[in-house]
Amino acid sequence: MTLPIEVPLRLPQPRTPDPHDAPAIRWGIIGPGGIAHTFAEAVAVGTASQVAAVGSRSGERARDFADEFAIPTAYGSYEELVADDEVDAVYVASPHSEHRDHALLAIEAGKPVLVEKAFARSAAEARQVVRAAEARGLLVMEAMWSRFLPHYDVVRHVVETGLIGDVVAVFADHGQRLYPDGPARLAQPDLAGGALLDLGVYPVSFADLVLGAPAHVAATGTLTDLGVDATTTITVSGAGGAHGVLSCTMAAVTPCTAVVAGTEARLELSGAFYGAGSGIRLVSRSNEVLDEHPAGMPVDVRGFSYEAAEFARCLVAGERESPLLPLATTVRVMETMDEVRRQVGVSYPGEGRP
Repeated sequence: MTLPIEVPLRLPQPRTPDPHDAPAIRWGIIGPGGIAHTFAEAVAVGTASQVAAVGSRSGERARDFADEFAIPTAYGSYEELVADDEVDAVYVASPHSEHRDHALLAIEAGKPVLVEKAFARSAAEARQVVRAAEARGLLVMEAMWSRFLPHYDVVRHVVETGLIGDVVAVFADHGQRLYPDGPARLAQPDLAGGALLDLGVYPVSFADLVLGAPAHVAATGTLTDLGVDATTTITVSGAGGAHGVLSCTMAAVTPCTAVVAGTEARLELSGAFYGAGSGIRLVSRSNEVLDEHPAGMPVDVRGFSYEAAEFARCLVAGERESPLLPLATTVRVMETMDEVRRQVGVSYPGEGRP
């Protein structure tokens, strides 16, 4: 009798295409803030596309941004930007409170749109954007950049193939010292501030990637004097019985790591787990490191390059959503965060406005 040969567990290689190989498109950016700087650099360095125009309520801010990134056109209004025939797609990089309205502005102008995470203030707003895009037959995608990174594809592949057995638990945290001395918008309810939409969306989206739709959500949090969450802890349970323990804070720096524990082995994502430079380890039940992909990425690619490339591929292929982050998933993540906010006691002025 021949005994079966045990094959050591190994991590799969990411299936993520090189962002440079994606088709070239012309971007227009709404809102020349900090995250727009990150996106513009990622497009320029890591893709074949270009930023063709930028729009701001301040013409001076738009011109300064355009000069910094050698962008041909700067507009002092968002309406002018979305009407530009030289713009193939619009990236919405304004505060959370404006995402819905700016996405709808682009869609009404017939422009496909990439909306910065969190996609909107609420699931109701997210559904409005999705319905508008569907009615016009336009591509819309959430700019949850982590979902398109190579190491997230490894996590996706591991869970799909059952490499670590049945998933039992997920742990993820995201904490940065951004309050009270950080960006003023994070303290403002009218700008949809707080830790959850800015930081907590990462662990919530990661748990959704691994567990799917949550069957149960429980949350506690600490609020600031103005009523946004400074620190929030969330537990979720998946339909199959697995649990997730997730946390976010804008009052302190945390390790920003993630773990996916299965019956046969576990995955460990080094901090920051959501970032382009995160490493990933496969660890046995006896705590032996079986395999690992070290931290790091190509020098000619940025983290946001992957989401920009995925959007360009979907656009040229005639897709209306990305298979890596379907619109139903984006809405579901917003629904989870709505429930978290309900339990913690955070609401935003105007979020219920049609």
